[in-house]
Amino acid sequence: MKQYFVISATALVLLSSCGNSSKEGNAAINDKKAELEKLKTEKGKTDEQIRKVQDELAKIDTSAANSSKIKLVAVSPVTKNDFKHYIDLQGKVDAENISYISPRGMAGQVKALYVHEGQMVKKGQLLLKLDDAIIRQQVTAARQQLEGIKTQLSFAKNIYERQKNLWDQGIGTEVQLITARTNVEGLENQLKSSQEQVQVAVEQMNTANVYSDVSGIADIVNIRVGETFTGMSATGPQIKIVNTSSLKVVTSIPENYLTKLHKGSIVLITIPDANTKPFASTISLISQSIDATLRGFIAEAKIPYDPALKPNQSALLKILDYAMPNAIVIPVNTVQTDENSKYVFVLTKLSNGKTVAKKVPVLIGEVYGNDVEIRSGLSGGEQLIIEGYQNLYEGQLIGTDIK
Repeated sequence: MKQYFVISATALVLLSSCGNSSKEGNAAINDKKAELEKLKTEKGKTDEQIRKVQDELAKIDTSAANSSKIKLVAVSPVTKNDFKHYIDLQGKVDAENISYISPRGMAGQVKALYVHEGQMVKKGQLLLKLDDAIIRQQVTAARQQLEGIKTQLSFAKNIYERQKNLWDQGIGTEVQLITARTNVEGLENQLKSSQEQVQVAVEQMNTANVYSDVSGIADIVNIRVGETFTGMSATGPQIKIVNTSSLKVVTSIPENYLTKLHKGSIVLITIPDANTKPFASTISLISQSIDATLRGFIAEAKIPYDPALKPNQSALLKILDYAMPNAIVIPVNTVQTDENSKYVFVLTKLSNGKTVAKKVPVLIGEVYGNDVEIRSGLSGGEQLIIEGYQNLYEGQLIGTDIK
């Protein structure tokens, strides 16, 4: 019993010692970590201070650049060029002459069809014939009535001539003469009215013949013999004639460009799906109202005939809305921004022959594609840094690769 007790006591002492050692070890690790973070913070502050002092020194003493690393950049001379800004839009090809055929009179049943889809037709060509049986009966009745009036008029004139001869011989009364003349005049008026009725009936009969209003190709023929021709069905036009000899491109332009564009504005047109060269055209029409839904206005530009072009093909338009001749134009990606203004870096040669970066504030104008118009700050002839301009500072020593 005594021996067992001694061993247990010894074990307790050892366990207690190990526990204290583990706690002390954790505390030491935490202290080292805290010390490391403190050193890192101090080092960061020191590095930042060093960088600021180096920057300030480089700005006021270019000789300090001798001890710094030369940065290689690419430069290009600033030149004057014509600058143009375009509005890039999407439109569609359309035909100047598109005719949706409809009956001149009432809708009717088709009795004969003289055109098929894809057929070339001429202006005035007969396309189809509607049922005209009832109208023909009306024409026949009107002509019969006209012939009856002509017979009556001929008889009335004969009576009038006889009555006038008797009156000239002093036979008969004036009332009889006036009555005979009145009958003639009344029948003559009836004859005129009947003739007009015949003309109306004939014109109505002619409306059963449907003719083409334009020359072109029958793009749609959605009607058959026996069906009712109205001109327009629930699925669209029943007959559509397209004349592709005169084409145009139609587009919708946002309303904020309304004051910048006018009839005659230059347009460059490309048809992506057609193997044709780009077209140079001008705006031929500008709508006088703004679409309430699209918030834009319609513009049209004419293009020459090409068999590869079809109505409703997609078209890409570049409309010139701004041009400045002899302008300073540079790559837009070389322009940087700070808290005060926009600027670029140019190469400047010192009296000792060294080349350094110079920060030049600029006022930009219009931007199109990869180019930007410079309205002030550059005058031409400067060596613009076009590569390696990132992270440059005023007075930094640079090596050049002139392009």
